[in-house]
Amino acid sequence: MKQEFSYGAVVYRTIDGKRLYLIEKMRQGHFSLPKGHIEPGETPLECVRREIKEETNLDVSVDTGFAHTITYSPGKGVTKDVTFYLATPTSTDLRAQPEEVQEIFFLSYEEALAVLTHASDKETLVRAEFFLSRRR
Repeated sequence: MKQEFSYGAVVYRTIDGKRLYLIEKMRQGHFSLPKGHIEPGETPLECVRREIKEETNLDVSVDTGFAHTITYSPGKGVTKDVTFYLATPTSTDLRAQPEEVQEIFFLSYEEALAVLTHASDKETLVRAEFFLSRRR
């Protein structure tokens, strides 16, 4: 069995005391959290920063205090682990990567949870929101 690894983040920002989450509408039609395959010689955190920069044009600060890994099979004979961290933008020029991402939104927790396509992304968002809400 082939093992693949990807890394991503639940990207959020707080405006007027309200937390908003970054959601991507992918060209394939589903709504997702930013993530991608790790490249040879890259660390997980380098992968997170690169993928978010490529997909959204945002620079981010990554918080590894939260980490959630999902495992699934993207194809026959392949197992994929995706680890998500938390991240906050350190830049503001939001632009979708035209090859992969159709649109990017910052949505409230409730809106983001409703629009995410995959149950594993919803679970990751729920865990991230719980983690952040307990931090206060």
